[in-house]
Amino acid sequence: MIHDPILVGSKRIPNRAVLQPMEGCDCLTDGSPSELTIEKYIRAAKSGAGLVWFEANAVCPEGRTNPRQMMLTRENLPAFKALVARMRGIAKEACGINPVFILQLTHSGRQSIVPMIAYRNPVYEKTRPVGDENIVTDEYLDSLPALYAASAALAVEAGFDGVDVKSCHGYLLQELLSAFCREGRYGGSFAHRTRLYLDCVNAVKQAIPADFLLTARLSVSDMVPKPWGFGTTEENELELSEPDLLIRSLIDAGIQMLNVTVGNPYYNPHVNRPYRKGGYEPPEAPAEGLKRFEIIEKHIKEAFPTLVVVGSGLSYYREDLMEQSERQLREGICDLVGYGRMWLAYPEFYRDFSAGRFEAKKCCMACSKCTVLMRHKQVSGCAVFNAYYRELLKKIL
Repeated sequence: MIHDPILVGSKRIPNRAVLQPMEGCDCLTDGSPSELTIEKYIRAAKSGAGLVWFEANAVCPEGRTNPRQMMLTRENLPAFKALVARMRGIAKEACGINPVFILQLTHSGRQSIVPMIAYRNPVYEKTRPVGDENIVTDEYLDSLPALYAASAALAVEAGFDGVDVKSCHGYLLQELLSAFCREGRYGGSFAHRTRLYLDCVNAVKQAIPADFLLTARLSVSDMVPKPWGFGTTEENELELSEPDLLIRSLIDAGIQMLNVTVGNPYYNPHVNRPYRKGGYEPPEAPAEGLKRFEIIEKHIKEAFPTLVVVGSGLSYYREDLMEQSERQLREGICDLVGYGRMWLAYPEFYRDFSAGRFEAKKCCMACSKCTVLMRHKQVSGCAVFNAYYRELLKKIL
């Protein structure tokens, strides 16, 4: 099944393999791709994967997590156009396919260089203290839909096939979903807490042509106890009634594909990146996190059968990677299978699998050393199998 094409709107994705958005913190300071960025995406183009989901692209300078986060602007548009065109040519020549490219649009909120928060959250503030002065005003939030729309319009010009209005991993739009204690137009009730996300989706919808994909990567649950997290009870159990209402609203607004994720990597990284080895001791077994992904994805597929769902969490499986991918597709858990850390470690894994030469020993170790680099304000990549990033890691440890 993984080799089967799938039609999403008017776009034909040539197979079910998705390279998930993996931020490298390696763009130039103006947000355009550096040589390291280009090298990474050339590897993606050669992978044979049917869909390449580009990393977090800030919609405004103050919404960047770091000075080298990707940010498409009118000034650097030619650099993005050149990269997308080059990738298409390489994918056609190397693999004989025309993959789909999606650009992820984001505002980093609490994780911005200067934190911009929706409300005071004592859970998250244990590791990164902030003050009331960091709370963004309603007037500032009012300005964001236009910025998302402008970024989406540039993505059309750059040659992408779609955009992702991102709400996940504790960034600004996601944090607003749990703003139960915020006053004003963007907090309190479900309608208020989802207002900005839906306003941004609707603004983007108006800025793109009818055949351009409108997608979302959504943390269906933060796995943080209510009222400090979305999609949970006060006991931190999954509670999907509000996520279901939000997904219905997203579909009504034009979202065609949902890329499912869970948790907040700044607080509970084991939730969205089940952990195999290293210094971090996760509070749950990896099998529990993997099962949670399947439960959520299956629930969404059954509740919203017309919605195209991208599954996550697969990089952990290593030697069982492709068997588990095929099983999830066969059982209707998801429509496409997404790989994050995996493609940084072994970018040609899908092409090798298709040719019968898949090598499990090259697969992601699920050690999160790529994230260690990022947390130490370094460019990020696989520090196990890529010599460049391995040497960087040696210098900081």
